[in-house]
Amino acid sequence: MTTDDRHPVCTLPTAPDYSRVTLISLNPEPAPRDYLEAMALANREAGERLGEHMLLSWYDRDRDFESPQHASECHLDSATPGYVDYALHRNATLRIDFQQGRFVFFYLAVDL
Repeated sequence: MTTDDRHPVCTLPTAPDYSRVTLISLNPEPAPRDYLEAMALANREAGERLGEHMLLSWYDRDRDFESPQHASECHLDSATPGYVDYALHRNATLRIDFQQGRFVFFYLAVDL
């Protein structure tokens, strides 16, 4: 797409909009040994902050694995990973991030 032949216009990737999400960064000592230990800590934190909650998506950098699986395949040129986009488009209200992205969990408060 161009405005004229001399000045091409490109859409640059933009960062995710976290304006409706509470962002929590955790750096526990000792650090979680693995994803399962991090998830247990994240679930406890989500329960304290949200009460009843649902885990929407997550990322494990140690294994380069995400849920929903393969969500990032459609986001290769995007500034937003697939697991983030998935959570934000399902109204996530809480992101818990361990060690600057080692493990990331997105939650939604659930009214029962």
